[in-house]
Amino acid sequence: MLTNITSGGFIGIDGFKVEVEVNISQGLPQFIIVGLPDTAVKESKERVKSAIINSGFSFPLRKITVNLAPADIQKQGTLYDLPVAIGILNLAGIFSPNSIENTAFIGELALDGSIRKIKGVLPIAYGLKQIGVKKLILPEENAPEASLISELEVYGFQHLKEIIGFLTGDINKKPVKPDIEGTFTDYSGYPDFSEIKGQYAVKRALEIAAAGFHNLLMIGSPGSGKSMMAKAFPSILPPMSFEEAIETTKIHSVAGILDGYIVKNRPYRNPHHTISDVALIGGGSIPKPGEVSLAHNGVLFLDEFPEFKRSSLEVLRQPMEDREVVISRASGRYKFPAKFQLLAAANPCPCGYKNDPIRECRCTPAEIRRYRNKLSGPIVDRIDMITWVNSVPPEELSKMSAGESSQQIRERVLKAVDIQKKRFKELPVNFNSEMSPSMIEKFVILEDEAENTLRLAAKKYGITARGFHRILKVSRTIADLEASKNVKTKHIVEALNYRLTEEMLS
Repeated sequence: MLTNITSGGFIGIDGFKVEVEVNISQGLPQFIIVGLPDTAVKESKERVKSAIINSGFSFPLRKITVNLAPADIQKQGTLYDLPVAIGILNLAGIFSPNSIENTAFIGELALDGSIRKIKGVLPIAYGLKQIGVKKLILPEENAPEASLISELEVYGFQHLKEIIGFLTGDINKKPVKPDIEGTFTDYSGYPDFSEIKGQYAVKRALEIAAAGFHNLLMIGSPGSGKSMMAKAFPSILPPMSFEEAIETTKIHSVAGILDGYIVKNRPYRNPHHTISDVALIGGGSIPKPGEVSLAHNGVLFLDEFPEFKRSSLEVLRQPMEDREVVISRASGRYKFPAKFQLLAAANPCPCGYKNDPIRECRCTPAEIRRYRNKLSGPIVDRIDMITWVNSVPPEELSKMSAGESSQQIRERVLKAVDIQKKRFKELPVNFNSEMSPSMIEKFVILEDEAENTLRLAAKKYGITARGFHRILKVSRTIADLEASKNVKTKHIVEALNYRLTEEMLS
């Protein structure tokens, strides 16, 4: 006797169909699983057997062979427990085979028959919908996540007995409806910019970065407020669209860090500088997303930027340009989206007090040069904006009034973002920082004086072609914040000030 049960798996963040073929034949009692199963899949034999018995059903004392097709792709995790159990109970005649037509099953079984939460549900559900599956039965905790995929009826259950009752018609259950009303972003958990006194130039740089999704490096003495402003930065970012939320949720689901059923806030990842290359970029024997992918559509904040290993920083080059990570293994090629906004903070020298108005720097010129050389030219060249953070004397803090609130800044950012949405509505980009050279030529219209200023500066300071384009992108964002159709000289000058790194660091 043979039956096929539809299930699914994921490679990277892409779901695919898995046919769970269950065959029961005459012979000594034996339970075999084939089809490149990993250890977790092989151990499912004991979970399935105990779950069936403890749910009140008989377990057949015959030879049971399970094949997970396609057999040339490795199967991992515990999500195949449920389809294997359903296959065995189907062959036992517990329910009609017609009740599982166009239906897929995924889920982990406990020994008592209850169904436990699994990871990677959203990409699996999307992949199953693509091949024509109409219904998906899975753990109740995962049902809201899977219900985000339209045109797919999702049913969540807590126990194997409930699923059998549903398949036999003894239990009526309605498909789960997605609860996606309201805004996707809650700004209440971030520090407010009104709490940060002074630092008006840095706040301006952060506003420009938020409006155009530009990378930004802050350089300043210890205690000048770099980390606090970085923590407040998400409070001025535009809310995520539903499409962005789905993209990010897929990655977090695969990584097993999904909080709730959908990512509502733009990710803010803050790894320590001792992080490994693989943890930052992604990889492993079975590739998993790294911090750059977990920050997709959000912020990757690297504090103490020069203290990261040189190799860790160098692996950022490709995803900063291509907005994705490609990992090649003998088992296949894995793609992880990585459209993140790099926000970094650094000291100007090893002791941290070069150019500080209060403390004196103790570093020699050779030590400062070595410290700066930790950041390679190609990495610095990929950063759109660099700004200096001056420390505010404590006696002046009490005299300063509160600055603009995050909401006031965010309103200006949203207006600039709306301009970009209209500009790029027919194109596969959302922000100025993503423009290709052809888009720059089309959308960045310079006034004559502004063009002459940029060309003179490029020649004088030896700006690279990549740097030239980044200046144009930043100047376009500055113009958008003023709702200016053309890029003026003042916009170019301000963008240049965020680009001349050697001038700022000297």
